[in-house]
Amino acid sequence: MSITASHAADDSTRLPARTGPAGPLSGLRVLDLSAYIAGPYGCSLLADQGAEVIKIEPPTGDNLRKYPSTLEAESRAFIGVNRSKLGVVLDLKQPDDLAALMALVRTADVLVHNFRPSVPPRLGIAYDQLKLVNPRLIYCSVTGYGETGPLRAKAGYDQVLQTMTGMCALQGKRGEPPEIIYGSVVDYYAAALVAAGVASALYEREKSGEGQFVGVSLLRSALTMQSARMVWAEGEPKDVGRDMRSGGITGIHPTREGHIYISANTPHFWRALCDKVGLGELAADERYDSVRKRAQHFAEIVPRLRTALAERTALEWEELFGEEVPCAAARTVEDMFDNAQVLAEDMVANFAHPTLGSYRGFTRPVQFGRTPGPEPFAAPTLGQHTQRVLPAKEAAGRADD
Repeated sequence: MSITASHAADDSTRLPARTGPAGPLSGLRVLDLSAYIAGPYGCSLLADQGAEVIKIEPPTGDNLRKYPSTLEAESRAFIGVNRSKLGVVLDLKQPDDLAALMALVRTADVLVHNFRPSVPPRLGIAYDQLKLVNPRLIYCSVTGYGETGPLRAKAGYDQVLQTMTGMCALQGKRGEPPEIIYGSVVDYYAAALVAAGVASALYEREKSGEGQFVGVSLLRSALTMQSARMVWAEGEPKDVGRDMRSGGITGIHPTREGHIYISANTPHFWRALCDKVGLGELAADERYDSVRKRAQHFAEIVPRLRTALAERTALEWEELFGEEVPCAAARTVEDMFDNAQVLAEDMVANFAHPTLGSYRGFTRPVQFGRTPGPEPFAAPTLGQHTQRVLPAKEAAGRADD
């Protein structure tokens, strides 16, 4: 079954094709009205799969453009989450620009935004309004807390939702204050839900011929990430322990130089770890022959393990453990640009950018054998492709001058 674009019959609306092979979403048009990370990166994931994504920003630009960055002319964060998009500027409070958006909506398959629930109706772009313009439109709303409920109007951000949903309480050491998980994990997981939800709605549209509303929230994302903890059995106390950490045996440990993460939850890996570090007697001890038992006795095991690990560096242990013990020496993200496995999997690409010249960045989060997708391109500068996408609007602006 192929996905049929809403505007397939009107080739005049199409922009020049991207270079490289087709992706599974090639031929689809996505309007990205979102800002920050969750919505924009969700749209980048769709672009990775071949969709034509048009990023529509207000004249002041996506707020992520203004975030601190060691790049002088651009925001590293913006560039990282907005690859392979065409950039357009529209002020949706202006009638002409709203009309330009409506013209794009008629040709679009997907629209994504992250406005609070009260904003789209005021702008005239709520789902009930846009489905009259394009009944096949997949309309994805990314919010902090959802479309209903007492917090629907509250601004939601990654670390706010981390703190609210218990992620921070479980992140730090036992008995110590909550700790933020850096890296916008809730946002990025929400982005994955955006891409997955949109793809499912497009598949359903093939059967029904109709578009639909898709709702993604940071609250849903944060709780989805904790599905293994969000289990409360009948009869057990509400505050029962839900921490899945394996008593400190599986975790990050210091070595003679650097740190190493070790996972030794299965009997096979536990025996291999003990053998490699010279503590074979631990593997033979019935007190430690299960994950639960090792968690109960972690205070006895961890000091001996760390004494043994102090004999070598993290990189030496990583090589020694090989494939027998799941592990990784702690590295920086900078090390990933030239990591042999990352390069072998074609995860880093070279991008040409109008102001930066060129940069290397991540690409291709999903592999497709038959439809690998077109070549990625750099995130747009503010309004970079307005004339290309909306030539009539640019011509009108010149006439007014």
